[in-house]
Amino acid sequence: MAKIITAAEAADLIRDGMTLGVSGFGAFASPDYVMEAMSRKFKEQNTPRDLTIVSGVAPGDFVEDGCGLSKIKDEGIIKTLIASHLRMSPAIGRACSENKIAAFSMPRGVYGQLMNAIGGKRPGIITHVGLNTYADPRQDGCKMNELAKADGRELVELIHVSGKDYLFYKAFHIDACILHASYADTEGNISLQNEPVHGDLLELALAVHNNGGIVIVEVNSICEAGALDPRHVLIHKSCVDYIVKAESENNVALAYHPEMVGDIRGLAGDVAPLPFGYKKVIARRAAMELKQGALVNLGIGIPASVANVANEEGLSRDVTLSLETGVFGGVPLDGPLFGAAVNPDSISRSADTFSLYDGGGLDMTVLGCAEVDATGNVNVSKFSGRCVGPGGFVNISQNTPKICFAFAFNSGKCDIGIEDGKLVIRRDGRPGKFIPKCDHITFSSQFAQDTHQEVLFITERAVFRLVDRRMILTEIAPGVDLRKDILDQMGFAPEISPELKRMDERLFRPEKMELAFRSEDHRWYQRRRRRADRRQASDAAARDPGCGDPSGYEPQCRHEPPT
Repeated sequence: MAKIITAAEAADLIRDGMTLGVSGFGAFASPDYVMEAMSRKFKEQNTPRDLTIVSGVAPGDFVEDGCGLSKIKDEGIIKTLIASHLRMSPAIGRACSENKIAAFSMPRGVYGQLMNAIGGKRPGIITHVGLNTYADPRQDGCKMNELAKADGRELVELIHVSGKDYLFYKAFHIDACILHASYADTEGNISLQNEPVHGDLLELALAVHNNGGIVIVEVNSICEAGALDPRHVLIHKSCVDYIVKAESENNVALAYHPEMVGDIRGLAGDVAPLPFGYKKVIARRAAMELKQGALVNLGIGIPASVANVANEEGLSRDVTLSLETGVFGGVPLDGPLFGAAVNPDSISRSADTFSLYDGGGLDMTVLGCAEVDATGNVNVSKFSGRCVGPGGFVNISQNTPKICFAFAFNSGKCDIGIEDGKLVIRRDGRPGKFIPKCDHITFSSQFAQDTHQEVLFITERAVFRLVDRRMILTEIAPGVDLRKDILDQMGFAPEISPELKRMDERLFRPEKMELAFRSEDHRWYQRRRRRADRRQASDAAARDPGCGDPSGYEPQCRHEPPT
């Protein structure tokens, strides 16, 4: 039976030099109350210190003194960080970038599946995810800074199975974990009844418990044994050692949001439309690529805004938008609540969702982009002197047949308006997103070519397609000068399509675009599924000539946006 303790007593269980798992995705499921107690003890007693923190998306809300790892930002507490995303806590992100914390970053889907393997006492996981990217040991091997390179720890190894390259991510020991959930009963059963994001709590708890570690769960409330609905109990009492009741809460994501967990159904009109501006142009243009019946993943930032556009245009009912957290359907949110959705269809565990993603279950994804080079390689994980990490970007981008990178053309502050249906660049941002060569690769154009992916780069002033590792300019915004506003701002010369055209004029008008799925969109979806089936048969035939005819393979078709 789990023991109920205070946050201070929980902090006493964390010893110097421990490897500590911490739950959370952004602001969700962050055990803030226990981490506050750890920080107080460190200030008073200089302990716990030199911890190795293991997390998926290391919790935080991009606020300097906000939630998540910002609670334990005091220099000396964290020695090493192993996480898929490193910068949700600004102070921790800076420490990684300034080489004060040894920073390792593995793809988000790999993290959850690796926790599952550790819990099952398997040696690790074998996957193609990360090949030809920074995670590949032929490049950086998940090491994000010099301290990580000097650490001597090797998280990943290149192996060969049946003549093909794979990555082997190795299991390691985790001494303890601190988690956050909605409820516990007095025996230690843990319920996620009010949690919009289920993340990898179970996987992390089992990775610790099954290997003799300490499982501590912080909850909003404790009830009598037998009071919990067993349908909402994710972690059984047999796997929990200690329970802490949170006595304070200043994290908006930990509050109860009934519209995010299905207790009420909010009105679609309650989700505010995006303000009219150049970012909405980008989100609208990406939304034009949606197809009826498709399953689509959205990334953080401008990509998440595609959900607002789809909701405003009435497309949400006929396409399923999903998030790497395991949330499917509804209207995904952005900002500190990214990872949840209003009126979701379902809420799954993240590791299960990545099994769907890795297996090719997505039809399309919309992701961000920090740097792209002349051959179409993309970097989102380490740029401008900042260690960031990819989150779920690598899993998603390597396993989805159609990718739209949606991002502002230049970086930093700018003054870009829209007047009379034209883009007006009064003060441009800094060039530097379109560079000759990416030194840190999060998306490999070679991998994309080998797997026949369709890839678009969508900005407010131009749209590019990637064809055989060549960047081809296909669309340009009205009001934009091709030479001054596009080509002179790039670190390489793209090819210009002989059919270069203006971006749809409706993108640059404040009223709704009146987007609608064409009748052939559903047929597109069915054709896409048939092509996927033939591709699988072709791959099987390549491995075993007796099992099928590879001649039926067709490359991924390209589709113009609706007009």
